[in-house]
Amino acid sequence: MKQRVLAMTGATGFVGGATMRDAVAAGWHVRALTRRPQPEREGVTWIAGALDDTNSLAEMAAGSDVVMHIAGVVNVPTRAAFEAGNATATRHVIEAARGAGVTRFVHISSLAAREPGISNYGWSKERAELIVRNSGLDWTIVRPPAVFGPGDTEMLDLFRMARRGVALVPSGRMSAIYVDDLARLLVALAADRGVSIGQVYEPDDGRAMGWSHRSFARAVARAVGRQRLATLATPTLLLKAGGQIDKFVRRKRAKLTPDRARYIAHPDWVATEGAAPPRDLWYPSRDTDDALAETVRWYRREGWL
Repeated sequence: MKQRVLAMTGATGFVGGATMRDAVAAGWHVRALTRRPQPEREGVTWIAGALDDTNSLAEMAAGSDVVMHIAGVVNVPTRAAFEAGNATATRHVIEAARGAGVTRFVHISSLAAREPGISNYGWSKERAELIVRNSGLDWTIVRPPAVFGPGDTEMLDLFRMARRGVALVPSGRMSAIYVDDLARLLVALAADRGVSIGQVYEPDDGRAMGWSHRSFARAVARAVGRQRLATLATPTLLLKAGGQIDKFVRRKRAKLTPDRARYIAHPDWVATEGAAPPRDLWYPSRDTDDALAETVRWYRREGWL
């Protein structure tokens, strides 16, 4: 039997790395785009290139059965940069899939695409989704909520605050998903040629109505061994001011940019009821408390926490 081939962007990132690992374990050969040289890895062909390099994207897609687009930008300085990194890049990847005769396309988006007027990030993710919907391919769109797990840097500050016993949290509610559960879903979608085509999924950890930011912070605190956590609500104005300050202090390394502050301040980042993948295709298998504890163990082994 011919080995299935998965072309993938974002394989060197947090979600993409977990997905590539699971895909190889499931018997796929992965053709993975990378900007920098990577060590040889069984089951993986590294393709040197970038999302604005149409030749390298064509090479990545060549001979593949499925194209999966995970890569994108989260913190860039301008709307034009968001458009280039998310919308235009998605168009390039779709064109590469078409050129290679690949019809199956799995696109990783964001819950931010539901609210394009809030941030440049959300605006660019919605534009990317529209490009996918109009591609004529057998597409599936996945909008993950907050993703956590070993190797994540986005939530690391929350774990560090929880360890100290005091956390600044936004108001409102959120959903979350463990990276291994998300990776397992993406690999399942790569193999599916039926129920998921033309669908937009918002997977999560299975917690009905999601989490308040405060309750999730307290779950993180339990994972780091803190039974009590003082949580301080962060007003929208303070969040936006923090975005300006972090941009000034950390410049290109800033995590809380003004655009991201507007995104975080939105009160409802809960996965839409009824938008989960069908249970016979996928369901979350890891209890969130256990997954948070595993994340803490990894952070400590690596000296991050």
